[in-house]
Amino acid sequence: MKYYIIAGEASGDLHGSNLINELHRQDNNAHIRCWGGDKMQLAGAELVKHYRELAFMGFAEVLMNIRTIFKNLSFCKKDILAFNPDVLVLIDYPGFNLRIAAWAKENNLKVVYYISPQVWAWKENRVKMMKQCIDKMLVILPFEKEYYKNKWNWDVEYVGHPLVEEVEQKKLQSSGEKFSQKPVIALLPGSRRQEILKKLPVMLEVSKSFPQYQFIVAKAPGLDDLLYQNMLQQYNNVSSVSNKTYALLQQSTAALVTSGTATLETALFEIPEVVCYKGNEISYQIAKRLINIKYISLVNLIMDKEVVKELIQHEMNAANIKTELEKILPGSPQRTELLNNYSQLKNKLSAKESASAKAAAAIYNFVSA
Repeated sequence: MKYYIIAGEASGDLHGSNLINELHRQDNNAHIRCWGGDKMQLAGAELVKHYRELAFMGFAEVLMNIRTIFKNLSFCKKDILAFNPDVLVLIDYPGFNLRIAAWAKENNLKVVYYISPQVWAWKENRVKMMKQCIDKMLVILPFEKEYYKNKWNWDVEYVGHPLVEEVEQKKLQSSGEKFSQKPVIALLPGSRRQEILKKLPVMLEVSKSFPQYQFIVAKAPGLDDLLYQNMLQQYNNVSSVSNKTYALLQQSTAALVTSGTATLETALFEIPEVVCYKGNEISYQIAKRLINIKYISLVNLIMDKEVVKELIQHEMNAANIKTELEKILPGSPQRTELLNNYSQLKNKLSAKESASAKAAAAIYNFVSA
């Protein structure tokens, strides 16, 4: 069977690589061509284009690179037709992948979408087009199945969250490296320069109130070390690590985490956390009016209640972070309650078999039918 898989960022590369491994296990004749990254290539797919050439974040950056984006779309379409796959598998990355899905349907290609765009949060009007273009939707958040069925009369398949298996594997692979003799508080300020400049200084200020802890920043790949050095040098109990976020979380007592997938990863490592978000004021005001969700962290969205404290915009200040951090340190009843909620979260996300194995089986069975 011939599979053409498109992922456009680091998380897609990770989940895509696990999917490719499972497709090879279930289909001995699998021939896979992909857009993705090193992990997907190592898993045995033929890499056409690296996600580093595709990742344009933000309205202004997209506009500046619009010609490149259209060139990539055009090249992608030609490459798919030349490969003539039995199925096209699109992983998240909706700005690019939904355009490809619409085109693929016109060209009578079978389309499977793995990891749904977050249409329940914003751009909900995309769903009508998605229903027409996507033959099979595989979702990873439990509430998404209900959302699509109840609101759009669309039967999608829930396969479980691939991060569950990823984190469980990492828990078994202890590096043995100890980052500090003191108990550790992890700081995960995000991956983009602008958000780090906005959030990290506030997080660092909190370290002064907890001299008995070592605060360790998880640095984002691809960013200049000087960016961090200039901010970190004035604090005595702060250090940093690169490309070791999971190892850092395994050694942490608590964490301050920006919104996004990191909030879920931290919860799956069973590390009590405070979610800290602060953005550009104009962007925040626009987003507030466009985004239709009760919470910003995946943990709270999945549990449909406030499990972890979210400090957003003006609420994200050193005094508030200090107060909330104290509540989740060892010895507090809130910490025990939080860890109990984490157990329920993991049960919600786990399936009898791994998400990647279930997704691969769904794709293989769909194409074979």
